[in-house]
Amino acid sequence: MPSTLPALDGIRVLDFSTVGPGSRCTRILADYGATVVKVGVPPKKAGLQTQPAFWAYSANRGFRQVRLDLKDGAAKAAFFRLAENADVILESFRPGVVDRLGVGFENVRKVNPRIVYCSTSGYGQNGPASKWAGHDINYLAVGGYLACTEPGPGGKPPIPGATIADSTAGGMQAAMAIMAALLRREKTGEGEYLDVSVAEGVLTLMSLYIDQHLATGVEPGPRHDVLTGRYAYYDTYVCADGKWVAVGAIEPQFFSNLCKALGCEQWLPHQNDDSRQEQMRADFAAAFQRKTRDEWATELASADACLSPVHEIRELVHDPQFRARGAFVEAKHESEGTFSQLAPVLAGQNRADEPIVAGDASKSDTEALLQEAGLGMDEIDRLRERGAIA
Repeated sequence: MPSTLPALDGIRVLDFSTVGPGSRCTRILADYGATVVKVGVPPKKAGLQTQPAFWAYSANRGFRQVRLDLKDGAAKAAFFRLAENADVILESFRPGVVDRLGVGFENVRKVNPRIVYCSTSGYGQNGPASKWAGHDINYLAVGGYLACTEPGPGGKPPIPGATIADSTAGGMQAAMAIMAALLRREKTGEGEYLDVSVAEGVLTLMSLYIDQHLATGVEPGPRHDVLTGRYAYYDTYVCADGKWVAVGAIEPQFFSNLCKALGCEQWLPHQNDDSRQEQMRADFAAAFQRKTRDEWATELASADACLSPVHEIRELVHDPQFRARGAFVEAKHESEGTFSQLAPVLAGQNRADEPIVAGDASKSDTEALLQEAGLGMDEIDRLRERGAIA
């Protein structure tokens, strides 16, 4: 069980991101106990930023918000007052934007040499692709993920069912890099700049196949290897009710259990025989048609056959394993009411008491945050009067 003291207790993060890898990162940091302050723009400029749905990114639970017009000199000065006491700044603009705004790493570290400043971008801060626009599917494309995933009709690369690049290659990479930098700061006393490239994060996800190619010349792709579907025992199969199961019986003992359960003992001596895979696959497919998905799951999921049901989202939210582990919590939103959401589920994160108070992106903590940074009410009022804050 995690300690009752959150791992990042006392760490303060200023977050310029609104969606994508940056917001995935700060969601993780907040769920480890960091205080995350979302830095946005006043309403008159809000159209410049993507505004996610109220439930997105765990409904802003645990976030505070400040709205500043960084093109206003006094508002920019107020930002630096906030930055003086921050531990981390995260931004996900195009490369060069924060420097043009005057709030990049070099300027911030003049007032706070201990700052960990993280830039998340699609391709990194330099290189011929650094200014390219992109989203999750683009980074998975250039990083080899789409080319190694089973294609659709005509060889069409698939559209993944999750934002793998944003969430893992980008958001988790950024969170891990930030936490490592905070640990290094404890030894050196100094902050640092982090250049997070989501596309390079995809390379780490594909490292098994990239390293295989570089070392042996093999050209990875769909069904080239065990994990890309070369063998019948690592595949998905439709059952009698039209629902699907996933099978990953790689080890010989698991393969043996699977074959016996399916009545396919004839394939026991031929697990990795390439010449037999298509017939084996056909026999497995026919066997799975004898029962429903849930019947197979009941029989085999706990029987060392490496079988699991392919759950739809509406099913997994009721899954007894996830429920037993406390994977879902209730959240309460001031205007949207009470609803369920995914709890902090990563190892070492503390589960909050229910119901969790959801954030309200339409509201602002600007006045309180600026007061905490040392600004007087007269300064705050002047900023508000000319629309530089909200």
